[in-house]
Amino acid sequence: MKAHETVMGWVTAELQSGRLSIGDHLPGERALAETLGVSRGSLREALRVLEAIGAIRTSTGSGPRSGTIITASPGQALALSLNLQLATRHVEHAHIYEMRQLLETWSAEHADLATGDWPTAERLLARMDDPDLSVPDFLQLDAEFHVTLSRTAGNPLISTLMDALRTSIADHTLARAEALPDWEATATRLRAEHRAIYERMRADNREGAAALLREHIRGYYLETSRGATDESAVTDAPS
Repeated sequence: MKAHETVMGWVTAELQSGRLSIGDHLPGERALAETLGVSRGSLREALRVLEAIGAIRTSTGSGPRSGTIITASPGQALALSLNLQLATRHVEHAHIYEMRQLLETWSAEHADLATGDWPTAERLLARMDDPDLSVPDFLQLDAEFHVTLSRTAGNPLISTLMDALRTSIADHTLARAEALPDWEATATRLRAEHRAIYERMRADNREGAAALLREHIRGYYLETSRGATDESAVTDAPS
Protein backbone atom coordinates (compact mmCIF):
# COMPACT_ATOMS: atom_id res chain seq x y z
CA MET A 1 0.00 0.00 0.00
CA LYS A 2 1.32 3.46 -0.90
CA ALA A 3 2.06 5.87 1.92
CA HIS A 4 -0.77 8.27 1.01
CA GLU A 5 -3.22 5.34 0.95
CA THR A 6 -2.04 4.35 4.42
CA VAL A 7 -2.54 7.88 5.71
CA MET A 8 -5.95 8.25 4.03
CA GLY A 9 -7.04 4.89 5.44
CA TRP A 10 -6.07 6.00 8.94
CA VAL A 11 -7.77 9.39 8.56
CA THR A 12 -10.93 7.69 7.26
CA ALA A 13 -10.98 5.26 10.19
CA GLU A 14 -10.50 8.12 12.66
CA LEU A 15 -13.34 10.10 11.06
CA GLN A 16 -15.63 7.08 11.12
CA SER A 17 -14.92 6.41 14.77
CA GLY A 18 -15.52 10.03 15.75
CA ARG A 19 -12.02 10.41 17.15
CA LEU A 20 -11.35 13.04 14.46
CA SER A 21 -13.66 15.52 12.75
CA ILE A 22 -13.37 17.96 9.87
CA GLY A 23 -11.28 20.90 11.11
CA ASP A 24 -9.22 18.84 13.55
CA HIS A 25 -5.43 18.76 13.48
CA LEU A 26 -3.53 15.62 12.59
CA PRO A 27 -0.87 14.50 15.09
CA GLY A 28 2.66 15.84 14.66
CA GLU A 29 4.82 14.41 11.91
CA ARG A 30 6.98 12.24 14.18
CA ALA A 31 4.03 10.81 16.15
CA LEU A 32 1.99 10.11 13.02
CA ALA A 33 4.90 8.41 11.26
CA GLU A 34 5.41 6.16 14.27
CA THR A 35 1.69 5.39 14.53
CA LEU A 36 1.47 4.39 10.86
CA GLY A 37 4.84 2.66 10.66
CA VAL A 38 6.15 4.77 7.78
CA SER A 39 9.26 6.90 7.41
CA ARG A 40 8.96 10.63 7.90
CA GLY A 41 10.02 11.13 4.28
CA SER A 42 7.21 8.87 3.05
CA LEU A 43 4.78 10.61 5.38
CA ARG A 44 5.69 14.05 3.98
CA GLU A 45 5.14 12.78 0.44
CA ALA A 46 1.78 11.28 1.46
CA LEU A 47 0.67 14.53 3.07
CA ARG A 48 1.55 16.44 -0.12
CA VAL A 49 -0.67 14.06 -2.12
CA LEU A 50 -3.57 14.48 0.31
CA GLU A 51 -3.15 18.25 0.30
CA ALA A 52 -3.20 18.27 -3.52
CA ILE A 53 -6.60 16.54 -3.59
CA GLY A 54 -8.00 18.80 -0.87
CA ALA A 55 -8.25 16.29 1.95
CA ILE A 56 -5.96 18.27 4.26
CA ARG A 57 -4.40 21.72 4.59
CA THR A 58 -0.89 22.27 5.92
CA SER A 59 0.23 25.64 7.26
CA THR A 60 3.51 26.60 8.88
CA GLY A 61 3.92 28.93 11.85
CA SER A 62 2.10 28.93 15.14
CA GLY A 63 -1.48 29.36 16.26
CA PRO A 64 -4.73 27.40 15.87
CA ARG A 65 -4.64 27.43 12.06
CA SER A 66 -1.09 26.10 11.77
CA GLY A 67 -0.14 22.45 11.35
CA THR A 68 -2.00 19.84 9.30
CA ILE A 69 -5.79 20.16 9.38
CA ILE A 70 -8.44 17.86 7.92
CA THR A 71 -10.39 20.01 5.46
CA ALA A 72 -12.53 17.49 3.60
CA SER A 73 -14.15 14.13 4.09
CA PRO A 74 -13.19 11.33 1.67
CA GLY A 75 -16.35 12.07 -0.30
CA GLN A 76 -15.29 15.69 -0.80
CA ALA A 77 -11.82 14.55 -1.81
CA LEU A 78 -13.47 12.25 -4.37
CA ALA A 79 -15.34 15.23 -5.81
CA LEU A 80 -12.07 17.12 -6.17
CA SER A 81 -10.54 14.14 -7.94
CA LEU A 82 -13.50 14.03 -10.34
CA ASN A 83 -13.01 17.74 -10.97
CA LEU A 84 -9.47 17.02 -12.12
CA GLN A 85 -10.77 14.31 -14.43
CA LEU A 86 -13.22 16.76 -15.98
CA ALA A 87 -10.60 19.49 -16.28
CA THR A 88 -8.24 17.19 -18.17
CA ARG A 89 -11.11 15.89 -20.33
CA HIS A 90 -10.59 12.32 -19.22
CA VAL A 91 -14.26 12.40 -18.24
CA GLU A 92 -16.81 13.54 -20.81
CA HIS A 93 -20.53 14.30 -20.75
CA ALA A 94 -21.31 10.78 -21.98
CA HIS A 95 -19.43 9.26 -19.05
CA ILE A 96 -21.41 11.34 -16.58
CA TYR A 97 -24.63 10.23 -18.24
CA GLU A 98 -23.67 6.56 -17.99
CA MET A 99 -22.65 6.88 -14.33
CA ARG A 100 -25.90 8.61 -13.42
CA GLN A 101 -27.92 5.91 -15.16
CA LEU A 102 -26.11 3.20 -13.24
CA LEU A 103 -26.25 4.84 -9.82
CA GLU A 104 -29.73 6.35 -9.88
CA THR A 105 -31.69 3.54 -11.50
CA TRP A 106 -30.01 1.00 -9.20
CA SER A 107 -30.91 3.14 -6.20
CA ALA A 108 -34.55 3.35 -7.29
CA GLU A 109 -34.75 -0.40 -7.88
CA HIS A 110 -33.39 -1.07 -4.38
CA ALA A 111 -35.20 1.73 -2.55
CA ASP A 112 -36.64 1.17 0.91
CA LEU A 113 -39.77 3.27 1.35
CA ALA A 114 -39.34 3.33 5.13
CA THR A 115 -35.90 4.95 4.97
CA GLY A 116 -36.70 7.72 2.47
CA ASP A 117 -36.25 11.33 3.56
CA TRP A 118 -39.57 12.34 2.01
CA PRO A 119 -39.96 15.71 3.83
CA THR A 120 -36.66 16.87 2.34
CA ALA A 121 -37.62 15.61 -1.13
CA GLU A 122 -40.97 17.43 -0.90
CA ARG A 123 -39.29 20.62 0.27
CA LEU A 124 -36.86 20.51 -2.65
CA LEU A 125 -39.69 19.99 -5.13
CA ALA A 126 -41.60 22.92 -3.66
CA ARG A 127 -38.57 25.20 -3.89
CA MET A 128 -38.01 24.21 -7.52
CA ASP A 129 -41.56 25.37 -8.30
CA ASP A 130 -40.52 29.00 -7.73
CA PRO A 131 -40.77 30.65 -11.20
CA ASP A 132 -38.20 33.30 -10.23
CA LEU A 133 -35.55 30.73 -9.32
CA SER A 134 -32.23 31.31 -11.09
CA VAL A 135 -30.73 28.56 -13.23
CA PRO A 136 -27.84 27.88 -10.78
CA ASP A 137 -30.25 27.66 -7.82
CA PHE A 138 -32.60 25.36 -9.73
CA LEU A 139 -29.74 23.04 -10.70
CA GLN A 140 -28.47 22.90 -7.13
CA LEU A 141 -31.92 21.93 -5.83
CA ASP A 142 -32.32 19.47 -8.71
CA ALA A 143 -29.03 17.75 -7.81
CA GLU A 144 -29.94 17.66 -4.10
CA PHE A 145 -33.27 16.06 -5.00
CA HIS A 146 -31.55 13.28 -6.94
CA VAL A 147 -29.03 12.67 -4.14
CA THR A 148 -31.87 12.56 -1.59
CA LEU A 149 -33.69 9.91 -3.61
CA SER A 150 -30.50 7.87 -4.00
CA ARG A 151 -30.18 7.60 -0.21
CA THR A 152 -33.37 5.50 -0.04
CA ALA A 153 -31.34 2.52 -1.26
CA GLY A 154 -29.51 2.49 2.07
CA ASN A 155 -26.10 2.16 0.40
CA PRO A 156 -23.80 4.89 1.77
CA LEU A 157 -21.26 4.38 -1.01
CA ILE A 158 -23.90 5.09 -3.67
CA SER A 159 -24.97 8.33 -1.97
CA THR A 160 -21.33 9.35 -1.42
CA LEU A 161 -20.59 8.85 -5.11
CA MET A 162 -23.75 10.72 -6.06
CA ASP A 163 -22.88 13.63 -3.80
CA ALA A 164 -19.31 13.76 -5.10
CA LEU A 165 -20.55 13.65 -8.67
CA ARG A 166 -23.06 16.44 -7.97
CA THR A 167 -20.34 18.67 -6.54
CA SER A 168 -17.76 17.99 -9.23
CA ILE A 169 -20.01 18.59 -12.25
CA ALA A 170 -21.82 21.70 -10.97
CA ASP A 171 -19.99 24.15 -13.27
CA HIS A 172 -20.15 21.71 -16.17
CA THR A 173 -23.90 21.26 -15.73
CA LEU A 174 -24.54 25.00 -15.40
CA ALA A 175 -22.71 25.80 -18.64
CA ARG A 176 -24.83 23.31 -20.57
CA ALA A 177 -28.08 24.48 -19.00
CA GLU A 178 -27.37 28.12 -19.78
CA ALA A 179 -26.73 27.20 -23.41
CA LEU A 180 -30.26 25.79 -23.83
CA PRO A 181 -32.51 27.88 -26.11
CA ASP A 182 -35.56 27.75 -23.82
CA TRP A 183 -34.63 27.10 -20.20
CA GLU A 184 -38.14 27.82 -18.90
CA ALA A 185 -39.62 25.05 -21.06
CA THR A 186 -36.91 22.68 -19.90
CA ALA A 187 -37.44 23.58 -16.23
CA THR A 188 -41.20 23.04 -16.56
CA ARG A 189 -40.62 19.58 -18.00
CA LEU A 190 -38.06 18.70 -15.32
CA ARG A 191 -40.46 19.73 -12.54
CA ALA A 192 -43.17 17.45 -13.92
CA GLU A 193 -40.76 14.54 -14.31
CA HIS A 194 -39.38 15.01 -10.79
CA ARG A 195 -42.86 14.85 -9.31
CA ALA A 196 -43.76 11.75 -11.30
CA ILE A 197 -40.59 9.99 -10.10
CA TYR A 198 -41.25 11.09 -6.53
CA GLU A 199 -44.86 9.83 -6.63
CA ARG A 200 -43.83 6.40 -7.90
CA MET A 201 -41.20 6.08 -5.21
CA ARG A 202 -43.69 7.11 -2.51
CA ALA A 203 -46.05 4.44 -3.85
CA ASP A 204 -43.18 1.92 -3.54
CA ASN A 205 -43.29 1.36 -7.30
CA ARG A 206 -39.57 0.86 -7.61
CA GLU A 207 -39.51 -0.48 -11.16
CA GLY A 208 -41.75 2.34 -12.32
CA ALA A 209 -39.57 4.95 -10.61
CA ALA A 210 -36.42 3.45 -12.12
CA ALA A 211 -37.98 3.53 -15.60
CA LEU A 212 -38.96 7.19 -15.21
CA LEU A 213 -35.50 8.06 -13.89
CA ARG A 214 -33.89 6.33 -16.84
CA GLU A 215 -35.93 8.37 -19.33
CA HIS A 216 -35.55 11.57 -17.29
CA ILE A 217 -31.75 11.34 -17.26
CA ARG A 218 -31.60 10.30 -20.90
CA GLY A 219 -33.90 13.12 -22.03
CA TYR A 220 -31.91 15.81 -20.28
CA TYR A 221 -28.64 14.33 -21.48
CA LEU A 222 -29.77 14.41 -25.11
CA GLU A 223 -31.18 17.91 -24.77
CA THR A 224 -27.99 19.35 -23.28
CA SER A 225 -25.77 17.46 -25.74
CA ARG A 226 -27.17 19.16 -28.83
CA GLY A 227 -24.68 21.69 -30.09
CA ALA A 228 -22.14 20.75 -27.42
CA THR A 229 -18.46 20.32 -28.19
CA ASP A 230 -18.71 16.54 -27.83
CA GLU A 231 -21.22 16.23 -30.67
CA SER A 232 -20.81 12.46 -30.83
CA ALA A 233 -22.46 12.26 -27.40
CA VAL A 234 -25.96 12.36 -28.92
CA THR A 235 -25.38 9.66 -31.50
CA ASP A 236 -23.41 7.49 -29.09
CA ALA A 237 -26.03 7.68 -26.31
CA PRO A 238 -27.28 4.26 -25.24
CA SER A 239 -30.91 3.61 -26.13
